Amino acid sequence: MAVSTLQLVELVLHGAAFLCGIACASALTVAQGEFGGRCILYGSVGWNGTALVPAAFSHLSLCYFISGVSIVVALYCFSSLLYGVFGCCTGEAQWDRSWLRVTLVITIILLFFLLISACILRVGMDVLCASITETKRVFSCRDAQHEPWALYSPIHFYSNLSSAQSSAWVTVFLWCLLTARLLLQRRREPRIPLLRNDDPECGAEAEATFGGRLIRP
Repeated sequence: MAVSTLQLVELVLHGAAFLCGIACASALTVAQGEFGGRCILYGSVGWNGTALVPAAFSHLSLCYFISGVSIVVALYCFSSLLYGVFGCCTGEAQWDRSWLRVTLVITIILLFFLLISACILRVGMDVLCASITETKRVFSCRDAQHEPWALYSPIHFYSNLSSAQSSAWVTVFLWCLLTARLLLQRRREPRIPLLRNDDPECGAEAEATFGGRLIRP
């Protein structure tokens, strides 16, 4: 069965966004695990003379929000991917106009939350790294992975947070493309003109339906 280029592009974008959403949630969860399940974003770090010491953590809901948004987006992309594959096989891959409008609204809402979560990750990492470099023990946040830590052993925390941030921004980019694809599809949808009583087509339809002539006022 023939599949349009836009349909193939949409499938690829949904698949890529699904992988990025899973990668973001997984990397952030691993980074939390290195600090005993606590959220290190927007946290502060000090130096006790022998090791780096986390002085403050953020509320867990902050990291849970980012992971939750990524998981919801991944599930939505997975279901859309399954629907797209099924539609390509059965020839029903196109949304009707009403469902297209609903899908567009959902996509814009998810894009809004993706932007928020990506910004939280970016700013949260900047605050954390600024606190680490202020200890004068290391010159970069990446170098802190090789320094001794009190109570924890976060040897890959920066790599995991960087992976989560990169995946979040890639997801935002892919979601912008998906939104543009839906807007393009909605613009190409033909509008159904309303038939008036004095329209010959309206009279023909009425005669075919009721078996008689249309009574005009």
